[in-house]
Amino acid sequence: MTKIIVASLLLMCAWTVAAQAAGDPEAGKTKAAACAGCHGADGNSMVPTFPKLAGQGEKYTAKQLADFKANQDRKNELMLGMSAGLSEQDMADLGAFYARQKLAGPAPADESKLELGRQIYKGGDLAKGRPACQACHGPEGAGIAGSGYPQVGGQYADYTLAQLKAFREGTRMNDDKMLMRSIVKDMTDEEMEAVANYIASLHY
Repeated sequence: MTKIIVASLLLMCAWTVAAQAAGDPEAGKTKAAACAGCHGADGNSMVPTFPKLAGQGEKYTAKQLADFKANQDRKNELMLGMSAGLSEQDMADLGAFYARQKLAGPAPADESKLELGRQIYKGGDLAKGRPACQACHGPEGAGIAGSGYPQVGGQYADYTLAQLKAFREGTRMNDDKMLMRSIVKDMTDEEMEAVANYIASLHY
């Protein structure tokens, strides 16, 4: 049964998201000026609670903006305000701009947590039916841009940990087929902290 669950989750990672409008990175650069205060001019945020967007897949960024605007499955008051006036094309343009920026490098990480984090990220936990994180996010955290699975490598541990907890607690529900919620539902805080720190240490 465990193998069936893991296989099903891995198959989900291969599915592609619905087609979206093609983004214009030059138009996105102009529109991104409003985002620079939190995310940096090139998408490399300097604040651990604000995510790095540089190098993030276009589809993923556009989808998150749409979800923030819908204010149902992913709620954030600040991002609701920022996304309220965006059109679908605006979101695609912003996604295209950030996708073409270069991630500055790995984020600070607690070295004492890296080994456990590596074990979970690389190998998952078959006993609990938990697939390896790298199945969808890649061995170095680059994600699968064409399928809408996000780049996570080099992301701040604080931000990643907050998102893992939000999925576990059900306050973030915009994961396709409940994939993330299924994976993290029984993860401990210690495991989440380890994974978040390991992810922060990745770069490609």
